[in-house]
Formats: sequence, C-alpha cells, structure tokens
Amino acid sequence: MIGQLTRFALLTFTIIAVIAIFSFDTSAQSVSRIHFTRGAVSAVVAGSLNGYKDKRTFVIKVRAGQTLSTEQAGGRPITVEVIKPDGEPFVGDMDLSCHNRHEVAPTEAGDYRIIVTECQKADRWRGRFRLKVTVR
Repeated sequence: MIGQLTRFALLTFTIIAVIAIFSFDTSAQSVSRIHFTRGAVSAVVAGSLNGYKDKRTFVIKVRAGQTLSTEQAGGRPITVEVIKPDGEPFVGDMDLSCHNRHEVAPTEAGDYRIIVTECQKADRWRGRFRLKVTVR
C-alpha cells in the first residue's frame, strides 16, 4: 500500500514538474502600463527587442469615444498591433509599410493592448525602439 502511494506521489510530482517546465516562457517580458503626465495627450514609450520573434506589450486605459493613435517615434522600424478591450485585434488600413501607424476612433472604454514587434519588412536589428501613443 505504501509502495503504491509513493509511486502515485512520484508520478504526480513528475507530471507537475513537466507542466511547469514547458509552460515557463523565458522570452516573455512584463506588460507596461502607459501613463500620461497631467494635461498631456501623448506619451513616447520605449522598449527593446532581441529579434523578429521578440515582442513588447503595453497597456493603456481609454474612455469610450476617444481617438487612440500610434506612430513610430524612433529610427528602428517596428510593427504595432492594437488589441481592443474585447480581445479582438483592431483592423486598420493595411498598406505596404511596417504598420506602426494606427488610429482607433471611436474607442471602446477599457484597456487596449499595444504589441510592438520588429518589422519583418525591414532589415533585422536588435536594440531599443520608441513609440508615440496619443489619446484625444
């Protein structure tokens, strides 16, 4: 009886350890909340990327009926994806650029996620980027 209990405990521990190992993502970065200084309608956020598969996520809270816009502020080409509060991606005008300019109007109330990745239409780079976010 004790032998079966020991094997069961060992099997349970092994399964939990395997799940923990495979669910741990070393490339994940924390999410950064965007705050504006008092009276400002825009902010420039910065981050760093380590290749095409890396991403940086920002969150901003907006009210209903506002206009949320993004644009590249630095020299490194980036791609920006905007996720609405309901979890659906914002589908803007798609052109041949890197898609770093978006204008969401009117907005829904809630948290918008802004995901920044390295533009795959440009040469590879690693390092810091800058993104301007405006809410009016």
